[in-house]
Amino acid sequence: MKTARPIYEDDNHKWLAIVRDPDRPDYLIDTNEYLVVSNDDAILLDPGGSEVFPAVFSAISTVFDPRRINKVFASHQDPDIISSLSMWLEFNPQVKCYISWLWQSFIPHFGGQGETFIPIPDNGMDIVVGGLRLQAIPAHYLHSSGNFHLYDAKAKILFSGDVGAALLPPGEDGLFVEDFDRHIRHAEAFHRRWMGSDKAKRDWCARVSALEIDMICPQHGSIYRGADVKRFIDWFSRLDVGILKS
Repeated sequence: MKTARPIYEDDNHKWLAIVRDPDRPDYLIDTNEYLVVSNDDAILLDPGGSEVFPAVFSAISTVFDPRRINKVFASHQDPDIISSLSMWLEFNPQVKCYISWLWQSFIPHFGGQGETFIPIPDNGMDIVVGGLRLQAIPAHYLHSSGNFHLYDAKAKILFSGDVGAALLPPGEDGLFVEDFDRHIRHAEAFHRRWMGSDKAKRDWCARVSALEIDMICPQHGSIYRGADVKRFIDWFSRLDVGILKS
C-alpha cells in the first residue's frame, strides 16, 4: 500500500507526499499524490486514478480525515491524474476541482458536474487553502496543452506534475533524489517524448528560475531538493524535447 510521508511542516501547515505502492499491478504506472493541509483546510494535488484510489485514501487516512478534503487540483486531464474524481465526490459531494478551463468540459466524463469545477485561466490564479495562498503557475504544453503547476511560496515547494518525472526501477525509488546523475537517466526518455514544445520548456525554465524553490515535487519518481532543484532546471533547459530518441 501507499504511505503518506511528510515533506514540510510548521505549526499550522504541512505537505504530505502519498507515494510508492508496491502492491499495485505491474501494468499501472506509479504515481505521487500530494496533500496540503493548512489550518484544518486541505487540498489534494493530482489525486490519482480510479485504480489507486483505495491505496491513496487509505494512506491519507493514517494522517488526516480524507472526508475533510474539499478541494482537489488537477495539473491536467490525464486519467492517472484525475480519474478518481467521482470516488472523492462520493465521500464529499462539495469537493471543488481546480483545473485548466480547457478541460472543464472533458473532466466531467470522470465525474462531477459544472459546479464541481473551478476553471483556471491560461495565465494562472491563486488558490487559497486555510489562509495559505498557492499559485497556479502556467506550464502549458508540458505535456498537456492546458497544464498548470502549483507553487507554495511559504514552503518554497513547486508541485511540478509531469515535469521532473522519472520512471524508476526497483531499488532506486526513494522519496528524494540522492544521486542526481544516476537519477536523471530515468527521466531523459520520458521528457524527450512527453514534453512537446521547446519554447514552452524555455519559458517554464525562465519562469521557475525566478522563484525561490527548495523542492520540486513531480507526479512520478523522486523529489528534487536543495542543489538538485537548479541542477534539474539547468538540465531541462538544455534537453531537446518533443522528439523520438533515435
